[in-house]
Amino acid sequence: MYFFAYALLLAAQFCSLACAGLALIQIRQRQIQDASLAEKGHWAVTACLLLASALLLHALYWKDYRLDYVASYTDNILDLFYRLTAFWAGQPGSMLFWALAVSAMGTVFACTRSCRSLQPETRLWFWAFFHVVMAFFALILTVWSNPFAMTLPAPADGRGLNPLLQNPGMIIHPPLLFLGYGGFTVPSCLALAIACSSQGALEKPWHRSSRAFCIAAWSFLTAGILLGCWWAYMELGWGGYWGWDPVENASLIPWLVATATFHTLAMERRGGLLARTNVFLISLTTIAGFFATYLVRSGVIDSVHAFGQSPVGTPLLVFICAMLLLSAGIAFQSPRRGRGLASPASREGLLLLTVCTLLALAFVILLATMWPVVSRLWTDAPQGLDAKFYNKVCLPLGTLIALALALCPLLSWKGTFDARRGLPVLVLAATAAGFCAFLGYAQPHPLTAAFAALASIAGLGLFLILRLLGKPASDFSLGALGCHLGLALFVLGVAFSGPYKNEADIAFAQNEPQTLGSYELVLKGLQQGRQPGYEFLLAEIEVRKNGRAVGVLRPEKRAYDKFGGMFFTEVDVIPSLGEELYASLSGLDGQGRAIAKVSIEPLVNWLWIGGALLSLMPLLVLRRRRSKAEAQ
Repeated sequence: MYFFAYALLLAAQFCSLACAGLALIQIRQRQIQDASLAEKGHWAVTACLLLASALLLHALYWKDYRLDYVASYTDNILDLFYRLTAFWAGQPGSMLFWALAVSAMGTVFACTRSCRSLQPETRLWFWAFFHVVMAFFALILTVWSNPFAMTLPAPADGRGLNPLLQNPGMIIHPPLLFLGYGGFTVPSCLALAIACSSQGALEKPWHRSSRAFCIAAWSFLTAGILLGCWWAYMELGWGGYWGWDPVENASLIPWLVATATFHTLAMERRGGLLARTNVFLISLTTIAGFFATYLVRSGVIDSVHAFGQSPVGTPLLVFICAMLLLSAGIAFQSPRRGRGLASPASREGLLLLTVCTLLALAFVILLATMWPVVSRLWTDAPQGLDAKFYNKVCLPLGTLIALALALCPLLSWKGTFDARRGLPVLVLAATAAGFCAFLGYAQPHPLTAAFAALASIAGLGLFLILRLLGKPASDFSLGALGCHLGLALFVLGVAFSGPYKNEADIAFAQNEPQTLGSYELVLKGLQQGRQPGYEFLLAEIEVRKNGRAVGVLRPEKRAYDKFGGMFFTEVDVIPSLGEELYASLSGLDGQGRAIAKVSIEPLVNWLWIGGALLSLMPLLVLRRRRSKAEAQ
């Protein structure tokens, strides 16, 4: 059965190569009347990948340890949910899932009116580019990362899933990232196809035809990154949500490029500006997704999230470089269109500043992440850059982006400042920021970021009120307003939760009160025991403030049998929209006291609320557009 599954991957590879070659031959020979073979070939590729995925899920469900992949990431006591989602826990399975996600996005696009309305030559170019991507995925799966490699005789039990991955956030996080990366593949291939096609002038702009894919992919990617932050916060036990780990950075880079592209697309839709740049940027978004995969799977950078050394790294790097050169060549050989840029002191100017800052931030993160590799050119002992560097360089850039986005809606496209609406917004935000400074939150960067977030919230609130009153207020859609509100809340959460976190490692003796800030903490009991597959130590810490009970923290430490006695942390929190209490248990000291890291996390939940709005509000835009289309 598994030889058949491997044969399906080979069939997908040969079919993709044949369809890409056939499409290019048709274009060269000007036989462009029919693109159905290339399209039908994609249906065959999707069917092969879907059936291969079903066979892998079947093996995971039945604990078929003949497959090395199943034996590596499951065991007899693993819950069914985690057993099935081990599909993307390891490198071969995750590569198969990503290939399936890209293929599924292409299949959905093939069913749309936008695809059917493309000129024949443009459709051929699209499928040529798309099949090249699919052929590369199939090549990876058949040569370097085969999920159907077998081990005989089969072991009686598997090695089990890493306990860090046995968390709902981490289980959902990877597929959302892959759906985001895969979703951007469609607009990337379409943009390149229209740029290459001699019939491209007859097409609708690529960003209109693939708008739903751009928005859905950005929403998936945003949700995936947010869930990764939440997983790090709840599972790793260090009290933070973003540690500038190389793999965290790798997922952020395509998000930054995609966000920059969305803002340059607003300029193109309005004045035809930056058309060539947008073709390159949307392609760069997809390339950045492949780069993220390269970082995770090549072993070139050490990371808590990476899979370690792998032969996949070199072919991925070659493919990334080839795609980068091809995309740049195609994008900038097309004719320049549109008028010149408006005044820098206009909405257009601020949008351009935002875009440049987003791209600069992406480049800084890329260079800093790859610094251990780059620095090998002049030293035999390369060192990575720590979180202090990232915070020192990236936080000012992030603050500048927040400021630009806060001021942008207050300016017209021509540069007019609406003092009647803008001044109250700025005065209100400045007053609120001044009150924060009065309360002691006076660090420059966090205070500036808080001012920007408060100005955004005040401005968006004013626009919403005016819109509800039926008065013209803004040319932003409700979805865009919701996204900017989500970003403002996210910035507000980051501005307070990081710099003003109060944490301490506390040694708890039974019933002896300890203090942290204005809170009193008392250890009420310790429990030691065993559950299937692991031993645990659980502390029960009562929390009071001003004599009033706040709640009970129950952090836990676990030692899993199949992971060499390694210790894993299960944190606990007392949630609040103001100050959240967070605790992770380290263990016992020589005197039998419980050692726990306890921290006060101000406004951290506004980060999750804002991130949820960022992820969900784009769906309103899709629904609104679909309703318009149905009405017509």
